[in-house]
Formats: sequence, C-alpha cells, structure tokens
Amino acid sequence: MSEPTAHPTHRTHRTRPIRLGPRAIAALVLISAIGVAAFGWPLFADPSFGVAHEKDAPWLFGALLPLLVAVVVATIADSGMDAKAVAMLGVLAAVGAALRPLGAGTAGLEPMFFLMVLSGRVLGPGFGFVLGSVTMFASALLTGGVGPWMPFQMLSLAWFTMGAGLLPGQDRLRGRAEVLMLAAYGCVAAFAYGTVMNLYGWTIVPPAGSGISFVAGDPVHENLVRFVAYCLATSLGWDLGRAVLTVALTFAVGPTLLKALRRATRRAAFEAQVTFEVPKE
Repeated sequence: MSEPTAHPTHRTHRTRPIRLGPRAIAALVLISAIGVAAFGWPLFADPSFGVAHEKDAPWLFGALLPLLVAVVVATIADSGMDAKAVAMLGVLAAVGAALRPLGAGTAGLEPMFFLMVLSGRVLGPGFGFVLGSVTMFASALLTGGVGPWMPFQMLSLAWFTMGAGLLPGQDRLRGRAEVLMLAAYGCVAAFAYGTVMNLYGWTIVPPAGSGISFVAGDPVHENLVRFVAYCLATSLGWDLGRAVLTVALTFAVGPTLLKALRRATRRAAFEAQVTFEVPKE
C-alpha cells in the first residue's frame, strides 16, 4: 500500500503573508492606544506637571518593542505568518532604511514613504505596522537619528504603513485604479504623518508669545486652533514635498513594484496549506 504524500496547496489570490487574527488585532489596538496617549497627553496635563517628551520617550520605546514582538507572535499564533514572512520583513525594512538617506529630509523629500505605501498595500495592515516601525528604527540607526523623537516616528510610520493595508479592494482592485488610490492615500497620509509628528514637536517648543505656541493648561480646543496655525506656518512646505515625491514615485514605479511584491508572496507560498493524498495504484 502506497504511503500518502504531502502536497502544499497554494492560494495564488492571497497576497498577504500576515493575516490579522483576533490576537494580532488586540495587540495592534493596545499599541495604538498607547501611542495616541503618548502623543496627546500634554493637551490634558496639568501645567505644573510640565511637558517632557524626552522623559517619556524611553518609556514609550520600552513599551513599543515588546508590543511589536507581541504583534508578530500573535500573528504566528493566528497562523498568518512564518519564517518566510519574517525574512521579507527584514528585506523590505533594510531597503526602506537605505532609501531614507537619499533624501536626507531635504524639503521633506523622503523616498522611503512610497515603498511603505506599496508594501503595506500588498502585505496587509499587520505586516505594514511592524514594517513601518522596524524601518524607521533601522533608518534612525543608519542615519544617526536616534533621539527622544524616534519612538514617536516609529509609531507614526507604523500607522502610515498600516493604513495602506487597510485600503479597500485588496482582492479585486488592480491596474491604474489601484495606483490612483494608492497615490491619493500616499498624498493624504504624507500630510497626516507630518501633522502627527508636529503634535510631538509643538508641545516641547518653548512658548514664543505668538498665536501658534502651545500653552499648557489652556482648553483643548484653543490649543488645537493654535496647533493648526502652527502646522500651516512651519511644516506645510515639508509635508508638501513628502506628498509630491510619494505620489510621483507611486505613479512611476508603483505598477512594477506591486507586481514584484505580489509575485514574491506567491512564490514564497505564504499560508500554503498541506494536504495529504494517497497516490492511485
């Protein structure tokens, strides 16, 4: 009697090496809630408490790393990730980190953002969140950009990349329509990234007696009005440069890179199921 043989069953229509399950969703919700609190607590703090993001940054970084590991472990437990997905995470993070110095932050020109949009789209929100954080961490080490701002940048880029994975039409939308959607998302998300990071920097800038300075203890709505004015006056040009470059690169290389990423996930046979068949005699 012939022995049964195992054959992997490949699902070619699936393009996400990380599938979000309940454990991964819970970990992402927890880490995002901590991130929102880390960015927003100065708006609600008592003036006597002071604002010291340089003091809370180590705590945020200390919480961020194990929670990122928790996302990965939870995804493995939900049967959505294996060693091949971890390898792809490392490769894309390395490429993204290498792209960042090319723009050197000049006028907001940061080419790594378009790669995060395309990678998050193909590989899903869970993979995207971890990829964004790891890429920013690696690029900070590469460029010497380690400081109290780094964990906030890691969270911001993680949300940026995860958002691309949450866009609709993952299994249906292809071609020019998909590229247009990704370019539009990249444009909006580039401004959103800059705005979120401004919330970090704005609260630690010493008050200049102007109408755009953060005033600890003031009503939240009054501070938010000043925050909008601060963004328009200080960072609009940088955010515009980031948005324009992201859109341009998405149109230029998006179709080719999307196909390459999807081909890589298919050949890696992510989430391949093993079935046993008894050969006919």
